[in-house]
Amino acid sequence: MYDKYPKGQNRSRHWKHLKQILQAENYQNYPPDEPNYVNIGSPPSMHPCKRICDITGFEAPYFDPRTNLRYANADVFKLIRSLPNEYVQRYLALRNAAVVLK
Repeated sequence: MYDKYPKGQNRSRHWKHLKQILQAENYQNYPPDEPNYVNIGSPPSMHPCKRICDITGFEAPYFDPRTNLRYANADVFKLIRSLPNEYVQRYLALRNAAVVLK
């Protein structure tokens, strides 16, 4: 007959909550600079950050050299080129890349 559960396996899994894991692992004895569940400290990422479109929030493969804004597609590019300089400066300030454009 077909065995639903192979020999040696329980029928139900016992899942542990984070609190149970923390108590079982005894994280008080670990060095403070070692990353674990308690202190989620890790080194900075080695991968470059994703470029996000300043207007739509989508991933932006394109960059406008005139305004320094990132954009996702041609429709957004048309919108960027029609924006007044004051609005462009506000978008750049949101990204902490405010540059005085001439």
